[in-house]
Amino acid sequence: MDKYQERLRKLKLASESVKRRSSIYSKISEIDDKHSAKSMSALRNAPDPGGKIQKIGFIVFWIPEPTGITNAIGAPMILAGKYLEKKYNGSTLSDIGKTTKNNTSTISSFKDAVF
Repeated sequence: MDKYQERLRKLKLASESVKRRSSIYSKISEIDDKHSAKSMSALRNAPDPGGKIQKIGFIVFWIPEPTGITNAIGAPMILAGKYLEKKYNGSTLSDIGKTTKNNTSTISSFKDAVF
């Protein structure tokens, strides 16, 4: 009987989690402000111009070519990609969730150590 109660408890916890998530998503969908909606979509699908330029630069840099023009084009693209990675934030909602989870565990471990 204890196995069933434990399983029932886990199902209730999962159900509550789903309800919380659905309420959060429904509240987010109610946002009518276009600027807020753009911000949320940018967080969901964050562009990564630095990484893309850097990848293209590496591909161009390693193309075998006797005149070396591709090297002259590829190297600045790699450097520009590095700069853009530092300048622009390419984080997504999943990155924010992971960071929040790490911070929460750090705070809880600190509280356990103090008390």
